[in-house]
Amino acid sequence: MIAIGTAGWNVPKAHAVAFPVQGSHLERYAQRLDVAEINTSFYRSHRLATYERWAAAVPGQFRFAVKVPRTITHERRLVDAEAPLRQFLEEVAGLGRKLGPLLLQLPPSLRFDERTSRAFLNAFRQAHGGDIVCEPRHASWLDPAVDALLVDLRIARVAADPAPVPGAQEPGGWRELHYYRLHGSPKIYYSAYPASVLDATADRLAKDASDRRPSWCIFDNTAAFAAAGDALATLERVRHLVSRDGG
Repeated sequence: MIAIGTAGWNVPKAHAVAFPVQGSHLERYAQRLDVAEINTSFYRSHRLATYERWAAAVPGQFRFAVKVPRTITHERRLVDAEAPLRQFLEEVAGLGRKLGPLLLQLPPSLRFDERTSRAFLNAFRQAHGGDIVCEPRHASWLDPAVDALLVDLRIARVAADPAPVPGAQEPGGWRELHYYRLHGSPKIYYSAYPASVLDATADRLAKDASDRRPSWCIFDNTAAFAAAGDALATLERVRHLVSRDGG
């Protein structure tokens, strides 16, 4: 499975012609792209009924990734987070089988701590049997011992652009799932990507497809509405490559 989408599901005016006219933004978006990353969950909780409504608005093959709340990652910094984690998992259960990976994005200042970080990751895996992806932004999380822990827990490490630390641009941890997050460069969250970067991204995704490795590619350069165009352009490139190679 190659999953290409954006953070959120905004249909900007500049790319509206590429989407159906009728329906809500989510309904229109889901007719062209098969996945979306829910980022609003990072800032506030959503009712179970809200997730159920979103799930009902999209086709059967559609999947949502969901970002873990900042209460857990930035405020509690993975310590004493059992209650908010349990609440979050109860809420996202409303997506049913349309739930994709849960994204754990960590603050740049959060080092890997052998006691507290390991304990949280173990608790997270015990509480949730589905896909988990982690986007650390401190170099300590790229240590081989941490990578081995992620492998043991079946947690994929995000490949991020731009890379916050050396090596973070490559997938790590559990390698049976690749999750690419493209935040925009040179101006993070704003810049659209040049054709050369989209070509290289499509090549990586096509390689994952040939290896039969599920991969997600989420464009998070949404501040100036570049994400939708980049996602659609990458999708077309991947389709061409897979078709050319007989996939």
